[in-house]
Formats: sequence, structure tokens, C-alpha cells
Amino acid sequence: MPEETNNDPAKKMRALLNGGKTSPVSRLPKKNSGVASLLPQQEDVKKEAPDLKKMPPQNLPKLDSASAASPTPKVLKFNFGPAFWTIASVLSMTVNIILIVVLFVVLPNIKSLNTKYLLGLGNDLLGGLYGNFEKMDRAHITSTIPVQSTIPVKFDLQLNQQTNVVLSQDVTIRNARVTVNTGGLNISNALTTIVLPQGTTLPVVLNLSVPVDTTVPIALNVNVDIPLDQTQLHEPFSGLQEVIKPLYCMVNHSAVNLDGQLICK
Repeated sequence: MPEETNNDPAKKMRALLNGGKTSPVSRLPKKNSGVASLLPQQEDVKKEAPDLKKMPPQNLPKLDSASAASPTPKVLKFNFGPAFWTIASVLSMTVNIILIVVLFVVLPNIKSLNTKYLLGLGNDLLGGLYGNFEKMDRAHITSTIPVQSTIPVKFDLQLNQQTNVVLSQDVTIRNARVTVNTGGLNISNALTTIVLPQGTTLPVVLNLSVPVDTTVPIALNVNVDIPLDQTQLHEPFSGLQEVIKPLYCMVNHSAVNLDGQLICK
């Protein structure tokens, strides 16, 4: 190091910052004095910064032993996508193979099927469905229901009629007016006492109100006859007929109902 550097403090500072070398700044003419003149320029610091890539391995800075000894833990993650698509592909291929085998088995037998037989089968099937739905709509629910119960009876019975009564014992009528006409005796409107013997029948007129309060047991069979076309079942039965009707008319244009009328119009 030059001697003048040992005597000048500013030069010592520059020498330390430059690694023992005299900065090119010291060779420039000094315009300003002070602390700013003691610091190296920014461009000179960037140029003189060591390049770690070009340094030999023995001069590289050593890592801490603790940080070097502890490796970063690895987290295992399961990827569900490939496994799912693999299983789906295997299932799809299996189903396709089964369908292809079935197709090859059925194709040779299609020609042997009789079209008229198929139409006849469809006519019988659809006609049977339509006819049965029509019969169900026209059906009746008939049954005999036994009824056994007790009915309370409470009312006033009005009587106004003529009837005959029989005396249960002798009846004495006092001060009765009697008229007797015989061959030797004539009595006209005379007061007398009359005794009516037991068993005498007398015609009388009954005009009275008789209160009735009792119970009457009943035991009878009630006949029931309910037509289904007059119930809520008529709508679903007729709806089923309308559903079958287009298909039935496709296989049989001259189809008729139970009354012999044409269905397809």
C-alpha cells in the first residue's frame, strides 16, 4: 500500500472498501470535499461485486450444517383422475363388447320373423287392452250387504179412526135414556140404568196422539249395484282407452268397440 494512504484517513477508507486497492475515484480531480468524497461511486461497487458463479467451489459460502442436514419433507398426493378414467374405460369396453355379441346373435334371426305375425300379435295385445279397459268402465259393483243393528224410534203417533172394542168386564151405564116399543109396552126416552155384559163388542172412534219411544232391532240384506261409469273411476278408465287408441288404430284401422262402432274415425 502507498505511504500516502497510511497518512490520509479518507484514502484508508477507500482502500478498505476497494479491498486494498486504490479506487479510480481517487485519481479523479476533487471538486467537493466532505463525506461524499470518501465513498466510492455506485458504478464502481457494482463492477467490483464478486460473481458467485465464477468463483471456485472452495471459495463459495458454506451453508449451515443444520439447514443442510434437514431435507424438505415430501407430501404424497393421490391423483384420483387416472384411476377413475381407467375403470370407466374398462366398464365401457365391457358393455360395448356384450352389446356387439348380442347384436351378432340377433341379426341372423330378424329375417325369420314374420311381419304379419307381429302385426297380429300387436292387434291382439292392443285390442285386448282397449277392450278390457272399456269393460272395466262399463262394469257394475254388485253385492249383498247384511245389516244387523238396532234403530231408536221416538215419535208421536196420531190416531183418528173407527174401530171395535170388546168389553173385558160388565159395564154399568147410569141415567141412560132408553126407548122401548113392543106390542103391549111403549117407553119413550125414559131414564134407566143399563148393564152391558162382559164380551160385548162396541164400535168406537179413536182420535188421540200416542207418544212412541222405543228401539227396533233390524236384520236385513241390502243389495248394492254401483255402475263404475258414474263414479270417479270413469275418468282414468276412459283416459287409458285414449292412450291405447292411437296404437290400436295403427295396427287395425277397422277396430270396433263393444257396441260394434268404429274406434278409428
